[in-house]
Amino acid sequence: MAIDRLFKDEATEEKGERARMASFIGAMAIADLVKTTLGPKGMDKILQSTGRGHSVTVTNDGATILKSLHIDNPAAKVLVDISKVQDDEVGDGTTSVVVLAGELLREAEKLVNAKIHPMTIIAGFRMASECARNVLEQKVVDNKQDAEKFRSDLMNIARTTLSSKILSQDKEHFAKLAVDAVMRLKGSTNLEAIQIIKKPGGSLKDSFLDEGFILDKKIGVGQPKRIENAKILVANTAMDTDKVKIYGARVRVDSMAKVADLEAAEKEKMREKVQKIISHGINCFVNRQLIYNFPEELFADAGILAIEHADFDGIERLGLVTGGEIASTFDNPESVKLGHCKLIEEIMIGEDKLIHFSGVEMGQACTIVLRGASPHVLDEAERSLHDALCVLSQTVNDSRVLLGGGWPEMVMAKAVDELAKKTPGKRSHAIEAFTRSLLAIPTTIADNAGLDSAELIAQLRAEHHKEDSNAGIDVISGSVGDMSELGISESFKVKQAVLLSATEAAEMILRVDEIITCAPRRREGM
Repeated sequence: MAIDRLFKDEATEEKGERARMASFIGAMAIADLVKTTLGPKGMDKILQSTGRGHSVTVTNDGATILKSLHIDNPAAKVLVDISKVQDDEVGDGTTSVVVLAGELLREAEKLVNAKIHPMTIIAGFRMASECARNVLEQKVVDNKQDAEKFRSDLMNIARTTLSSKILSQDKEHFAKLAVDAVMRLKGSTNLEAIQIIKKPGGSLKDSFLDEGFILDKKIGVGQPKRIENAKILVANTAMDTDKVKIYGARVRVDSMAKVADLEAAEKEKMREKVQKIISHGINCFVNRQLIYNFPEELFADAGILAIEHADFDGIERLGLVTGGEIASTFDNPESVKLGHCKLIEEIMIGEDKLIHFSGVEMGQACTIVLRGASPHVLDEAERSLHDALCVLSQTVNDSRVLLGGGWPEMVMAKAVDELAKKTPGKRSHAIEAFTRSLLAIPTTIADNAGLDSAELIAQLRAEHHKEDSNAGIDVISGSVGDMSELGISESFKVKQAVLLSATEAAEMILRVDEIITCAPRRREGM
């Protein structure tokens, strides 16, 4: 009896076979959940939160779906994490990573049932992923030198990334937007400089790219609507002190005149502060907090454009883009870095007025304005565009490009299969299993498009047995097509990240042989 009581009450442990079953099944269930979102014909999921307001998200971005799930199964959590990391690292391929890891575990489960030790399987997977990566590296195309070709590569990658998203109808338009935006960055992967503004109304086709920076604010009353060669002071300071503001302050006066004196003194203080700010020689003042009527009036008299309540993202980004720093004290004007831009004006988008800063210091900054029928469409469009921007900015740095449409998986599968035939011992079974898992991605792409996957994959394998074949699945015509002619490409970096993360995650879950759930902490006095 004493042996059973190793753990506290309510703590549970699962050993050996059962623990492994639980982790395999959890991971496979997650993979099956996002499987249907893969590929150009993938479907979307609606996620409804049970919190206040029952917010609804419609998406087919693997990471977004998994992030919103509350999962109990520990192995499933590992898969959620890898998709999140994939999202942060390269931005796209979040679904593929989970599907591949899920398939690897499905194959591993069969091998474990056939009495092959998990460590042997892991060794096999390791060899296979190494081999797959090497073969991809040999097959890459790198057009960094030829600007024309490189741009068309980028366009192809953008089109391929967007074709599985909601933007697939207007993918030409958006691919061009994304490539233009990323080309302006000139090789930095700092996507902060690309700002995305969502404005409901119009259709997705009305979205456009604007150089410079757009702040979602209106210009105050009686202030200049247009400023050229602007010097901008970006600040975070309180501009509302023309009233007695100290809480609980009680001022005793013996006549009304004294109250007027107090107010006058407050006003003087404010006027001094405004004078200090004006002495920086600026003609645009952007503040994160609100600006009362009195200081606003003073700014207007001085011909300075004052913008209040700029949200924090806006302010940080505005500082970054115009080359200014956020100031909160104004005593020594020489130490404050001012932002510069050529022109500030008010523009209309739909029925909203916004402030447009053009010709900014940081030449690579730009703003993409998305239009669309409803907030849900806009959110999903923003996520899709973000994926495309991430992938493109990674590709600008690492310009190696592969064909898409299941082609890389077939190439890897072929190489791994040949490795399996050469490898002696039990590991060869694991390597063969790896081949089958790689084939799952083209299979799923075909399945989602309602095609006969078994037939297509068999044809693809036959095609790939010829040297240097470019065959992949052409979902539109429902047959095997030439990927280089169709212009379906993917970034090497994304594929490599998918391959390595999926293998490592599968390996991690395979190593598990016991799951221990701790007892919840009891409150005192129970």
